[in-house]
Amino acid sequence: MEDLNGEYIVIKAKAQGVQVIGLTRGQDTKFHHTEKLDRGEILICQFTDHTSAIKIRGKATVLTKYGTVDTED
Repeated sequence: MEDLNGEYIVIKAKAQGVQVIGLTRGQDTKFHHTEKLDRGEILICQFTDHTSAIKIRGKATVLTKYGTVDTED
């Protein structure tokens, strides 16, 4: 299995109250961590053995090694 600890994304909030939710890996997907970002704040997230997905609610720009994505209005 490749090293999952090398996968990062950067999230920049474009509005107040952007929610970032970490989801667990395994048979049952569960929330394991949440953050709330204010406009202009940046969060650097890492995929790990415990984090398989990251859910983002609100207006934000997401930077990954695959490119940049803006959430919909």
